[in-house]
Amino acid sequence: MSELRWNPLLEEWVITATHRQERTFFPPRDYCPLCPTRPGAFPTEIPAPDYQIAVFENKFPSLQREPPAPSLNDDDFYPVRPAAGVCEVVCYSSNHDVELADLPLKNIENLISVWVDRFVELGARDDVSYILIFENKGKEIGVTLSHPHGQIYSYPFIPPIPAKELEAAKRHHDKTGRCLICDIMGRELADAKRIVYENEGFVIYVPFFARYPYETHLVSRNHHPTLASLSSREQHYFAVALKTITTKYNHLWGFSLPYMMLMHQAPTDGRHYEGAHLHIEFQPPYRTPDKLKYLAGSEAGAGVFIVDTHAEDTAATLRKAEPRSLLPTDP
Repeated sequence: MSELRWNPLLEEWVITATHRQERTFFPPRDYCPLCPTRPGAFPTEIPAPDYQIAVFENKFPSLQREPPAPSLNDDDFYPVRPAAGVCEVVCYSSNHDVELADLPLKNIENLISVWVDRFVELGARDDVSYILIFENKGKEIGVTLSHPHGQIYSYPFIPPIPAKELEAAKRHHDKTGRCLICDIMGRELADAKRIVYENEGFVIYVPFFARYPYETHLVSRNHHPTLASLSSREQHYFAVALKTITTKYNHLWGFSLPYMMLMHQAPTDGRHYEGAHLHIEFQPPYRTPDKLKYLAGSEAGAGVFIVDTHAEDTAATLRKAEPRSLLPTDP
């Protein structure tokens, strides 16, 4: 059972999805549902003996193409709506033991092409207003399957965080006539102290206002509202940037660093958003090799993040976290 319940305190929708309590939780390797279905072996979600990239609808979706009727009647005070939308799983590789950082550059370029395809197709749906492409990596984030994969949520509304970013971008554009993300990126490039990596198409920096110690933003140099307008050359440089930052994270302390990868783009509700600018936020939960950044009283209760590091210091550490030989740049 999935449904949308309105929170009048924060004026935002909450998804209740009771069937997700039964989703698969770290099964034995031989029963991984994201591995290929080998001849004579356990049937998985992917009915093929091998694959490069696989996309399928989540078996335990929070949003559904044909959602059931809500479990109770709503009213003006507590509105309830069907949880319409689409939730997809994107498997990066048939190899159970790799991750995004390990993939060859060409495979990451293929993954970007898949993201573009899914964004365009899902965004064309009348019941979809916003598409979030994301990856939860690591047990610390709450992942229940270790096979390399990401997800795509297609929401029937614009979620609160992208909505707040878009509102800020609109106010900035109304005031200055410029894009807020472009101006932030320009300031970071001018300061240089928080830049982690840059190439012809993308810039990676620890933002001045980072809320997680090793948070980074990966931003397109040109003003692109979504993935769909990237050129093939820009897609290549996007792949290089993705491989760079994920590899740097793994070289930071010598282990596979968990993170949330969150791709923010323009909504797909048919309206024009002047300040929408493609950017990807990485939020690793670690603040030291053996300490997690927990969201406690100030963060959860007040929405005010407290960070134990300076962005300039963490950016300098990340710049040094990878051999230069792992940074190909030419198409």
